[in-house]
Amino acid sequence: MDRIISRSGSSSSLLSTHKVLRNTYFLLGLTLAFSAVTATVSTLLNLPAPGLILMLVGFYGLMFLTYRLANSPLGILAAFAFTGFLGYSLGPILNAFLSAGMSDAIALALGGTALVFFGCSAYVLTTRRDMSFLGGMMMAGFVVLLVAVIANLFLHLPGLQLAISALFILFSTGAILWETSNIIHGGETNYIRATISLYVSLYNIFVSLLSILGFASRND
Repeated sequence: MDRIISRSGSSSSLLSTHKVLRNTYFLLGLTLAFSAVTATVSTLLNLPAPGLILMLVGFYGLMFLTYRLANSPLGILAAFAFTGFLGYSLGPILNAFLSAGMSDAIALALGGTALVFFGCSAYVLTTRRDMSFLGGMMMAGFVVLLVAVIANLFLHLPGLQLAISALFILFSTGAILWETSNIIHGGETNYIRATISLYVSLYNIFVSLLSILGFASRND
């Protein structure tokens, strides 16, 4: 009898995990598409960059709102508002690359971002390896990134900016591995929070790859 109950509980847990994973990927696909639309509109209309203050308020304010509403249907609307805002913020960046005749860099950054995401997701989903050990390293990496970003606000060193972009790619890659593992092992049961986590990682990888490719192009 105990075995039957145990198997039933395990099966129920597995179905719940698959549901969270399925909903996460579905919502992630929708928010990425919406973000692409807002980025396209921002690019075509040549909208101005949001600026540091507005970017910080919009990013952290909408992220906080999304996490706060994650357990209600309003959380989905907040997720679209958050990803739409970040899509808009990409417009000025894309315009700068297009004006410089670097559309190939945008394509490479998109391809690289997709490769990292699908590669990391496939690895975790195939091996089902528990990546919780990355938590400590990611916290240390976050502190290093925070210090480096603050330092670069005053120093404006090209080499430091390049290093920050590379660190963001490593950090975000680890975040994708960790979040995907967290979902399949039942650590994350809310697909809205999981979607935002994965989206931010993809956004950071894309922007960081653009930064590195732009740096490489300027130094050819």
